[in-house]
Amino acid sequence: MGIELAPGNNQVGVNFAEFNLPAEVILLDSFNTTNQRLLIVGEEEDDFFGKTSATGYSRMYINSNDDRPRSEAILDSMFFTLDVVSVNGVNLDDPKYYSVHRLAEPILDTIYYNFNTLIYEEEPIAFEEIIFGETKDTTLNLQVDEVFSEEIFGKMKRGPELENIFNFRDYFPGVAIKAREGDNTTVGINLGINTALVAYFHYDGDTVAENYRISTLSSRSFNGVQNDRTGTPTQIVSERGQNYDVGDIVGAKANLGMVIKLDTSPISEFLDSLSGIVFNQVTFELEEIEEYPETQNPLFSGYLLFTDEENNFIYKGEEISPLTVQRTGQPQVEEDENGNLSPLNRAPAQLVFNETTDSYVTDLTSHINALFREQLNLRDWIFYGGIYSKRSTLEDDFKRSLRQMKINKNNIKVKAIYSTMR
Repeated sequence: MGIELAPGNNQVGVNFAEFNLPAEVILLDSFNTTNQRLLIVGEEEDDFFGKTSATGYSRMYINSNDDRPRSEAILDSMFFTLDVVSVNGVNLDDPKYYSVHRLAEPILDTIYYNFNTLIYEEEPIAFEEIIFGETKDTTLNLQVDEVFSEEIFGKMKRGPELENIFNFRDYFPGVAIKAREGDNTTVGINLGINTALVAYFHYDGDTVAENYRISTLSSRSFNGVQNDRTGTPTQIVSERGQNYDVGDIVGAKANLGMVIKLDTSPISEFLDSLSGIVFNQVTFELEEIEEYPETQNPLFSGYLLFTDEENNFIYKGEEISPLTVQRTGQPQVEEDENGNLSPLNRAPAQLVFNETTDSYVTDLTSHINALFREQLNLRDWIFYGGIYSKRSTLEDDFKRSLRQMKINKNNIKVKAIYSTMR
């Protein structure tokens, strides 16, 4: 009622804008890999990230209530089994080699980061070559060295070393699990009852086989990563926590802790140029990532974490998770006890990888509207491949593989559709 509908009055214009966000890379500081419940073991070579080696370290567990082999037990065989739940690599029809090494120092009750290492014996206690083919989850049986198997089977039968967990860890501090350089394959090994040292034995005159198991159930663990970036664009990345311009291509790699830093100042410039508009849809897109082998999956998804000028994540009070861009359709802010608006952190916006378009996309409409209304302060972002938390026991996808992605900076875009009233 009362609105004139003649041409030239109350026109609604629909507009489209597209712009890039500048990007650099950061090697995260204090990248905690303790107790992720998955050991990452692999050797990879890449012309952007360099040579990456991931070693899984874990204590072993015995249940002092389990029946041990009696003194007259006869050993049949011994294997170290690995409960493999993921395989990511190339040439999976070729043999891949894995070895288990006895630690020469204990795993302590402390926080371990991805750059930490432990000393282990050079000669493995178990090793095997495996052909995965199409198999992505399986239990690998690594033959245990004969001399070591005789030694530890003797301890199983009558040694005080297996009377309790403390004696056992003094005798056997744990294991380091490694891959072979040049294999270009990484596996995820689930900790628990099926990643274990298993002795199969029998008694004279008894045809029933029995077994005794020393597993990684309830065992402290961490993933250590070594990386040689010599001769690559990322070789200039020398200091953790600093952002670097590495050229036209940027990338993120899990467990290495390399992430993409996004400069959001173009968003501010765009919003400052507008008035009297309504946003219909705003998306953030990482379009057409660089080509990758069919059997080497890229990062499954990513999140946009707020960061300050020193590349630190930003937290709200005592919360364990940093502030992130929130999903569209969810509240972006709330009022505190003083009536001031503060950001919410309940529903992080997820960029899920689309295999059809080779892109990561998320909807930013609610976030951009909150910025436009000055309910939120604009922050730079870090593209991070998992749910980050100060709590080390949280299962973070970015700490559970060596997956990676690379993208041309020209393909990092904000796309906005908005209406103007005039």
